[in-house]
Amino acid sequence: MKIKHVKIQVYGRVQGVFFRDTTRRVAKKLNLTGYAKNMSDRSVLIEAEGPLDKLNELIEFSKIGPRWAQVDRIDYEFSDEIKNYSNFKITFY
Repeated sequence: MKIKHVKIQVYGRVQGVFFRDTTRRVAKKLNLTGYAKNMSDRSVLIEAEGPLDKLNELIEFSKIGPRWAQVDRIDYEFSDEIKNYSNFKITFY
């Protein structure tokens, strides 16, 4: 199965609402690797690697987020450049 890389930028009320932690739990359930981090512009950046169908599930989650989030929009881009993350973690600025 071919592994892909996706970079997702999530905008809206997405910091301080457990977005990164919930994303980590969803990604682990989907067996994806990568990270989620808060950005200085108040967005959340997610980079993930795994099978395309699982990455698409993560994208669908990112459009809604956890209960307290208000997602205004997301931008995402697929890539064949694999960074071989060992797990999925939360990082900081």
